Amino acid sequence: MKKLILGIALLSVLFVDAQAYIGKNDNKFQVGLNAQENGTGINVGYDYGIGDNISVGLNATYLLGVEELINADFGDRVDLRVRFNANLGNVINVGDNFDVYPGLSLGLKNFGGHLGARYFFTEGFGVYAELNAPFAKYDSGTLTAAETLHNQFTFNIGASFNL
Repeated sequence: MKKLILGIALLSVLFVDAQAYIGKNDNKFQVGLNAQENGTGINVGYDYGIGDNISVGLNATYLLGVEELINADFGDRVDLRVRFNANLGNVINVGDNFDVYPGLSLGLKNFGGHLGARYFFTEGFGVYAELNAPFAKYDSGTLTAAETLHNQFTFNIGASFNL
């Protein structure tokens, strides 16, 4: 009986008309894991739809675990960014519950870009994954070990919520 109920619940997810990005006035909140060389932490973000395929938002990352060899204070562990996304899910026609969004970000540590994807299981809950890379670092000299945090390729994965 338990297997039958579980099977029906899993099948019902396939028939939900969840939308990963609805356009203007869309609100998304994301929370997840940030992974990068020499550290891991928590990533939170908010995106707001300003057009059919454009959203802007804020993203913050705090590294909880940093290698012992790196002397990183609070300022080295935190990064705050403003973002611009081009939400392409409906452009490339991959379904309402899936969105691909390349974008640009301007943060405390660098100017960079990201490529992300969201998949919604229900109207309010989904998952996301993002790849982030810096294009221009604010320090033109050689970075210290602590300054390399957030100034490198990073990967985020976690949960996404419609607000």
